[in-house]
Amino acid sequence: MTDATAQSTPLDVRPMPLTIHAQYVKDVSFENPNAPQSLRPSADKPEIKVNVNMELNGLPEVPGSPQMFEVSLRLRCASKRGETTLFVAEIEYAAAVSAGEGVAQETMHPLMLIEVPRLIFPFARQILGDLTQQAGYPPLLIGPIDFQQLYIQRFAPDLQQKADEMARA
Repeated sequence: MTDATAQSTPLDVRPMPLTIHAQYVKDVSFENPNAPQSLRPSADKPEIKVNVNMELNGLPEVPGSPQMFEVSLRLRCASKRGETTLFVAEIEYAAAVSAGEGVAQETMHPLMLIEVPRLIFPFARQILGDLTQQAGYPPLLIGPIDFQQLYIQRFAPDLQQKADEMARA
């Protein structure tokens, strides 16, 4: 009989290049303008639009501490049935983060605006689900978001310009 652990290959586990020092709600809003009429059952399905935005800001440096950044994730969900607004829910959820040593400066921006929103999104989604449920609606279930694709869409002109500059060099 052989020892399975002796035969297994050791995993090359590296620390994540990010440290989340804190995560928090910066702002939250819920409007239920047509309640209680909007809470009545209806055969018409409501339409829900979700807008997503991310923002990156540097935080003041503290001697002896790593450079910290604040990454904000903003979600805005608006629900209508015909012309009637059912609800508008908004949250700005943020994290104070630092990057590990060895993270190249050119990868810092995408790292912060792809990975951090991906990590904090479930918390913001949970808060919005709880808010809609407390307002009398079924919990709002926002599907997964491809933050890499959002990043590419938002910064495509900048990314193309950098690619062109590298090609000319």
